Amino acid sequence: MTVMNEMFRKRIEFPRDEPIHFDNLETILEKTALALPFENVRIMNGSTTEFTEESLKEKILDRNEGGLCYDLNSILYLFLLENGFDARIIRAVVFNQTHQKWSETGKTHIAILLREKGRQYLVDTGFGINIPLKPVPLDGDTISSRNGEFKVQKEDSEHGDYCLYLKLKHKDKEWKKGYAFDSTDTVHKLSDLNEIQQIIASHPASGFNKRLIITRLTDKGSVTLAGNSATTWTDGRMEKEEIDDSHFKKLAKEMFGFTL
Repeated sequence: MTVMNEMFRKRIEFPRDEPIHFDNLETILEKTALALPFENVRIMNGSTTEFTEESLKEKILDRNEGGLCYDLNSILYLFLLENGFDARIIRAVVFNQTHQKWSETGKTHIAILLREKGRQYLVDTGFGINIPLKPVPLDGDTISSRNGEFKVQKEDSEHGDYCLYLKLKHKDKEWKKGYAFDSTDTVHKLSDLNEIQQIIASHPASGFNKRLIITRLTDKGSVTLAGNSATTWTDGRMEKEEIDDSHFKKLAKEMFGFTL
């Protein structure tokens, strides 16, 4: 077993010697969602580094940080490869729910396509707290998890040939678009993600270069620190409070282990 494989298992609290296969992949996705926060701390404090396999491991496995989609899905991708999965990274364009249009940052979302017994699946642990927690087949079948319902539909557009739809538990009554992707647009080198990181850090339309965001799923819902607010979902009930900078830093330490 490689050091990376062992460290990832330790980070998500998955047994070192337990084999990983498709049938228990949802356990991996659940544990990853609980352990790795979705956050933009390095974007906001200007401490991003060149995106490499080594810098990724150092950030998430050595320093116990989280990250954005390109961090979280890339480390999961490497872990899946280590454990024998047929996986690849693809780019996607997120649908902006607030403005009801596709993101002006373009193909800056990163996800994973996985092939198992001739069937393709979308795997994503980097879409904030809007993540499926199970592989989603590309043939339109709906999957259900404690986080809601998800499906991928064949849908040709200027952004690709498929679209992820989601209906989050306790939040959505109707299906909504998540993101569109081109199933043939494979990222072949992790260094290619440097361009995406740069766009996220500098583009005027980026939602991650304007305020601190730290969030992750919990056993009963989710916790989110964003700007001047703290939001907790517990068994379908939401509590939200306004907080100042010092309270943000205190909660970041208590909830996520971040020293800001």
